[in-house]
Amino acid sequence: MKTAVCALESGACGTEWPEGQAGGHSICELPWSSRSVYGPVADAEPGDRDPALKKPQGLGEMERLSLTNEDKTMSANLKYLSLGILVFQTTSLVLTMRYSRTLKEEGPRYLSSTAVVVAELLKIMACILLVYKDSKCSLRALNRILHDEILNKPMETLKLAIPSGIYTLQNNLLYVALSNLDAATYQVTYQLKILTTALFSVSMLSKKLGVYQWLSLVILMTGVAFVQWPSDSQELNSKELSAGSQFVGLMAVLTACFSSGFAGVYFEKILKETKQSVWIRNIQLGFFGSIFGLMGVYVYDGELVSKNGFFQGYNRLTWIVVVLQALGGLVIAAVIKYADNILKGFATSLSIILSTLISYFWLQDFVPTSVFFLGAILVITATFLYGYDPKPAGNPTKA
Repeated sequence: MKTAVCALESGACGTEWPEGQAGGHSICELPWSSRSVYGPVADAEPGDRDPALKKPQGLGEMERLSLTNEDKTMSANLKYLSLGILVFQTTSLVLTMRYSRTLKEEGPRYLSSTAVVVAELLKIMACILLVYKDSKCSLRALNRILHDEILNKPMETLKLAIPSGIYTLQNNLLYVALSNLDAATYQVTYQLKILTTALFSVSMLSKKLGVYQWLSLVILMTGVAFVQWPSDSQELNSKELSAGSQFVGLMAVLTACFSSGFAGVYFEKILKETKQSVWIRNIQLGFFGSIFGLMGVYVYDGELVSKNGFFQGYNRLTWIVVVLQALGGLVIAAVIKYADNILKGFATSLSIILSTLISYFWLQDFVPTSVFFLGAILVITATFLYGYDPKPAGNPTKA
């Protein structure tokens, strides 16, 4: 057994080498110092005392390996947390919005146009708080950031007027759709936004789609067509929903899909062209969104607001819907970096399944059929297939 002993400025430390490496055991974690003093070594060969030939595996490397394992565990936990948040947000918003629009209570029903405006104002407040946090909780820094990034850049701010107006239209259309369609049918049909987003990405961002992505879009359209196929369950629900309202709901969803695709790609293009933070951009979106929303309130519901007030029909459920709509997108933006395409596919699939079950057992406004299940399976398959990224064949791994 050969033993090498070194004395360093920082003091002695001990770590054993695996046998067979450099001929013995090292008692030092740190790199060999130029001031190392070698003591007598029994039967030592010249190579045993050569610092260049020794590569001690010290505590530092072991700690790094431990931290790497902890990071992997934390990353896995964050992915599962992200999955839960995505499923909760997408499912709860649809179901609560549907329930709030079909709930029969005394007095006037709340106005969806005012709910959109309140949601935009809440989004602005939340984003300002996030910018305040990023600026180390300094009011002076917050004021400087808002002044420099928004007021001093009017043309950059005006760019957000287009997607903001479209998002405002989309949010109003979602209320219209869920007032006329059950949650399950809405959830599946709304996945057509994948198609519109892909088409706008190709035309506006010159994005190239692979074979699997084009195939998934065809499967997606087929699945949605099956879901919308007339069935006996629609005739059973005709007492509550007329054919006209079914058509209105479908048109609202399709228009929302196109608006979502265009606005999303346009917003992505703006983010790539500038260096402003997502929270600043959301403040700009919320500012224009609240203006467009107030215009919609005045044009469509001005008479009702003047008669019964802006917050007519608001209750606890209404506020839950508004908060989910306002903060849901921000929560998704915060956790989406931990969610890959497969995870987002799982979230969409679970959301569709939960919406179907709750619509059937709790809301009791939907009777699933075999055609619906076939369409839903196709849509879920298309969602996974669109996010599938085949790994290119690389060099074989070296042993």
